[in-house]
Amino acid sequence: MAEQQQQRARGAREAGEEAAPSHGAAKAVGAATAGGSMLLLSGLILAGTVVGLTLATPLLVIFSPVLLPAAAAAVLIAVGFVSAGGLALTALSVLSWIYRYAAGKHPPGAEQLEQARLRLAGKAHDVKERLEHRVEHAQHHS
Repeated sequence: MAEQQQQRARGAREAGEEAAPSHGAAKAVGAATAGGSMLLLSGLILAGTVVGLTLATPLLVIFSPVLLPAAAAAVLIAVGFVSAGGLALTALSVLSWIYRYAAGKHPPGAEQLEQARLRLAGKAHDVKERLEHRVEHAQHHS
């Protein structure tokens, strides 16, 4: 009888059919065990956090006149260093791009810059012509 069940299971696997129902039950038991373990661990971590905060709160209240300004100063110093580093990196990138552009190496975006420069020069020329035309028009009517 056991051989017949094994042959049926092999036949079912080869045919692409579902495995025995006991396989699904084993997966469910494994998932429930893993979920329960994680739930238990998260509860223990929450309890430890509450106990830690309960013990640390009096110390934080006592030392807050010193800790708050120190923390604020530390945050400001960190923000300053990060900002300075970011701006320095940006400046180096821009200077590198300008050097490559001036050297004729065509860095990324050079074509767009040339198109914008030409459009701007065209607009400046149009404005100059309009202004000259208006000046001539005003001189003739005066």
